[in-house]
Amino acid sequence: MHQITGRSIIGLTLALTTAILWGMLPIALKIVLDVLSANTITAIRFLAAAVIVGLWLAARGKLPPIKLLFHRKVGWLMMIAVAGLLSNYIMYLSGLNYLSAETGQVVIQLAPFLMMLGGIVIFKERLLLWQKVGAITLVAGLLLFFNERLLQLIVQADSETFGVLLVIAAAVTWAAYALAQKQLLVSFSSKQIMYLLYVAGTLCFIPLSEFSPLLTMSYLHWALLIFCCLNTVVAYGAFAEALHHWEASKVSAVLAVTPLFTIVFATFVSKMFPDFLTAQQLNLWSWLGALMVVTGSALTALAPQFAEYRAARRVRKLQRDVF
Repeated sequence: MHQITGRSIIGLTLALTTAILWGMLPIALKIVLDVLSANTITAIRFLAAAVIVGLWLAARGKLPPIKLLFHRKVGWLMMIAVAGLLSNYIMYLSGLNYLSAETGQVVIQLAPFLMMLGGIVIFKERLLLWQKVGAITLVAGLLLFFNERLLQLIVQADSETFGVLLVIAAAVTWAAYALAQKQLLVSFSSKQIMYLLYVAGTLCFIPLSEFSPLLTMSYLHWALLIFCCLNTVVAYGAFAEALHHWEASKVSAVLAVTPLFTIVFATFVSKMFPDFLTAQQLNLWSWLGALMVVTGSALTALAPQFAEYRAARRVRKLQRDVF
């Protein structure tokens, strides 16, 4: 099992960096989707990331030892991570074709929650009381977020329903990727893992891409595409490194605030560039639902820490009573 370094300040900073960048990402992607297909955007993001991280590792003589991939356990874990991350990218991006940036980010918040469930199923972790409370809060928050459209999503299946289903599937595959990566840190550094994932993504998506629209893109679309590419490197690199320094539960709790960043950034961008993005109009119940999603996700992630803290307090109390 991978052992963290325990450097909590670094872990917090890296996790918060990831949350902010992931909060901005769907807004940029939503605008770039007007001119490029989901496959093309994904291929370009993976290619740029593979080149940047590959050059960084090569300059330091730290390219991943490929022979490790032929070890049975490592090979299977890498296949799960590749399939999970690539599926997450394309399904999330495809879902944004039918949803607002805010809605996509709220629904994808299921990902860290599903990662927690994966830990319970795979690693036989116990579901604590506050995790149950958090799960109920998260699901209730999602229902409340869609309060005006819930009946339509369920009864009258339309493009938004399809988009929501795609993002839910993206959350499932992201959880699989995250759990696999956590164990791969035993064999590779975080940057080596991400480099291998980027190379695999490039090879998979380039044959499915159409690059001719690049010749007619505006400066704004080019700037946003470059931002998406750099976001891939920095955000996932920070996430992988955060898992190296900090417990997965705490990283997940910080990532829970990502939808709030998206809502704030979308409101700002819609006012600055109204021709390119229209912020989703959220009523009071939708805002409350978004806050409940964030709270529920954070509770499920932090519950083990609460339990450990209470157990430690009981031990200290017993020690004081004895001595």
